[in-house]
Amino acid sequence: MAFWNSRNYLERYYNLGMNSIKYIKLAIVFCVLFSCSNKDKVDKEVAEIPVEIKVERFDRLFAEVTQENLPNLKKEYPFLFSEKYADSVWIKRSRDTIQQEVNKEVEKTFSDFSSEENELHSLFQHIKYYFPEIKEPRVVAITNDVDYHNKVVLSKGLLIISLDTYLGKDHHFYEGIQKYLRQHFDRQNIVPDVASMYAKNQIGPIRDRTFLGNLVSFGKELYLKNLLLPDFSDARKIGYTEEQYAWAKANEEQIWRYFIDRQLLYSTDSTLMSRFLYPGPFSKFYLEEIDKEAPDRIGQFIGWRIVASYMKNNNVSLRQLIVADAETIFNRSKYKPER
Repeated sequence: MAFWNSRNYLERYYNLGMNSIKYIKLAIVFCVLFSCSNKDKVDKEVAEIPVEIKVERFDRLFAEVTQENLPNLKKEYPFLFSEKYADSVWIKRSRDTIQQEVNKEVEKTFSDFSSEENELHSLFQHIKYYFPEIKEPRVVAITNDVDYHNKVVLSKGLLIISLDTYLGKDHHFYEGIQKYLRQHFDRQNIVPDVASMYAKNQIGPIRDRTFLGNLVSFGKELYLKNLLLPDFSDARKIGYTEEQYAWAKANEEQIWRYFIDRQLLYSTDSTLMSRFLYPGPFSKFYLEEIDKEAPDRIGQFIGWRIVASYMKNNNVSLRQLIVADAETIFNRSKYKPER
């Protein structure tokens, strides 16, 4: 009799377990369907937002400038001509052999700019969806002496893109520039760089001097980029190769443990920014086995994960995220790195 009771108990326990698994599976399916449904709703609303984006190729116009048409060009683009230089200076520059080589290489790479225009169109639809008050800018493509410190400039309704800083990481113009910087000199980085400018404008300057404050600020920027560029890979959003992004994901727990064990979060040591947040050849853990593989700016990746966890676990708006302080975001994020 005891045998049959035990068997019945086991059968009931087994059936209960199987039912629980069914409920869990149903819950997962429901969440996936809800998420997909919500995404479809957003995609549909974004697609209906009217946006007019036309990239003006000033680089081509300047390449063909003459003494006769220069006055009209200056009138059309006064923000690109300093009044302290005479017309003869601009004509001389346009005929300079180096400038002519730049023109040639830019035209070779960007003879067709339609894919970037399409991506910019989608980007600005998403920008207007999340921030309706923002107006689409006048977009002007230029060459600018390979000034990679100002690849994209956003100011007073103008968006200026320096095409000679996106010719490809192995282009001979970039010889002598550090490899970790050249990695971002590719045309696939144009639209993510533009998205970064808009995200930074929304978030504002970093006021919290702690390492955590900087982590979260960069995390906010990447979270916004994730919304603005939904069809881009996560690696492309953060400016990693796919291999670098895979390394960051695989080592997230170890990275986080390193920050916690060394009590770095509330440190105001400025060297932490260059070690883990700013561009460099790698993130500097000062551990030989890690530094050889760790991509730069690994703190930005962790900040992104913290902010994403905060938004997942709290019913807050995008505006509330933007104004929330780093400690609040961290404490309420329930962040746990993936194992």
